Amino acid sequence: MATIIIAEDEFLLADMLQFMLEDAGHTVLTAPHGAAALELINAQKPDLLITDFMMPLMTGLELAKSIRDNPHLTGLPIILVSGAQGAIGRAHPEIFDAVLDKPYNMDVLLRTVNDLLARGGR
Repeated sequence: MATIIIAEDEFLLADMLQFMLEDAGHTVLTAPHGAAALELINAQKPDLLITDFMMPLMTGLELAKSIRDNPHLTGLPIILVSGAQGAIGRAHPEIFDAVLDKPYNMDVLLRTVNDLLARGGR
């Protein structure tokens, strides 16, 4: 189906997301912070990014801004999942395609992923 990158510094959450998305038929790569995710994105050209907000080295907001500033990546759909910074993400609809607050419902997340992938980009 699709290649999805997860940028999440909480390993248990990243693993849970990875298993759920792989069960849905997607190829999933994980990164422990935004800088590693940006390297993966440039190398793999994924179909979608799911990112946490608060991460070391590069936050989810910094990662998303870097993506939107790159003309080769500007169409990549980005889902922000955050425990406390969801309002910041919602204030930037030009950057994030969807914002889900932690703890999020896995069915809602999967539905959001499928909707964004069906659109084929921004």
